[in-house]
Amino acid sequence: MEIPIFTVDAFTNVPFKGNPAAICLIENDLRDDLYQSIAAEMNISETAFITKRDSMDFSSGARFGLRWFSPKSEVPLCGHATLASAAVLFYLKKNVNPVLVFETLSGELYVRQHEEYLIMDFPLNKPNPQDQHEIKDLLKAAVGDLPIHEVCYSPTTKKLMVRLADTCDRSELMSLRPEAETLLRNETTGKIKSLIITLKGAERSGYDFYSRVFAPWVGIPEDPVTGSAHTVLAGYWSEKLQKKKMLAYQCSRRGGEVKMEIRNDGRLDIIGQAQIILQGTLKI
Repeated sequence: MEIPIFTVDAFTNVPFKGNPAAICLIENDLRDDLYQSIAAEMNISETAFITKRDSMDFSSGARFGLRWFSPKSEVPLCGHATLASAAVLFYLKKNVNPVLVFETLSGELYVRQHEEYLIMDFPLNKPNPQDQHEIKDLLKAAVGDLPIHEVCYSPTTKKLMVRLADTCDRSELMSLRPEAETLLRNETTGKIKSLIITLKGAERSGYDFYSRVFAPWVGIPEDPVTGSAHTVLAGYWSEKLQKKKMLAYQCSRRGGEVKMEIRNDGRLDIIGQAQIILQGTLKI
């Protein structure tokens, strides 16, 4: 079996920045263990598998199946690999449709082009306040002695969000070095799959907020730029900032920009760019 495969850097207009995803175009569904083996072999935050629907090809079809796998498990929602999947279909396969529909574990997701950007229609996952005392050891492992403004949790995405106090700055966020093994040791319930640490942006920075994301529970020590986390971040920061349009920067080693706009129907447009840097054939 030969499978076309691509590496795409998402949420960036510069190669080797943003978040890399491996994208596989498959004619028919594979066994779940094969999906997982391929993702483990790729060994990047997510590998996405696009499947044709209605006997259409990748250039003319408007509807596709889409699944995402980390090196350790299938994930229910992934933003950067969705953006990367649309980039392969629009930019390489020259898909003729104005909007692509992906059938996923999180329902139907829509992606369209606008100038040099791709716009993803995603669910908005507003987090709920979390009792800090219940997870004090995990918080200590994550942010050390930095002051915390608030902690929230999204049961839909299983993401824990930690907002640092406004007295902290971007350099303190970037200096954090939480150890994956320590995080895993302090959260064994399965309730949390990802940890988001966020900070309000400085007024003159141009960014509404900064963030970093750690997900050792699914085999990702740090996720460079993740759209699924921003479904939670947008739900939180839009209420705090009283804004519907926001620009965020993810302070990972690779960096990346995410534009967001909360729509009148309560869903979220996540807007970003992508660079296709590698294409080849996976032989199984």
